[in-house]
Amino acid sequence: QVHLMESGGGLVQPGGSLNLSCEAIRSIFRLSTMGWYRQAPGKEREMVAHITIKNVARFGGFVKGRFAISRESGKNTVHLQMNSLANEDTAVYFCYLDESARRYWGPGTQVTVSS
Repeated sequence: QVHLMESGGGLVQPGGSLNLSCEAIRSIFRLSTMGWYRQAPGKEREMVAHITIKNVARFGGFVKGRFAISRESGKNTVHLQMNSLANEDTAVYFCYLDESARRYWGPGTQVTVSS
């Protein structure tokens, strides 16, 4: 069983930054691909970023160099640094972990970009 704990969401002004964190809690440690999706009201869930066990990162097309994803060395804890946030980035951000063809999801953290 895997439990994901997200933190770092909140309210930020346009142009501001936020850092989201996600920690995977599990009984048996194993490095896994982890990442983030987001879902805005009335829209489909979309991929934000992920990082593989070899620390290869991939981002959604809308990111355009504004975000960075990193993993704490040897851990299933990832951070999503988001810069130059815009109103369109307002959404619930969900962390996920992939293992054995199964995807585990966190409960989500709200990010609101507003002046």
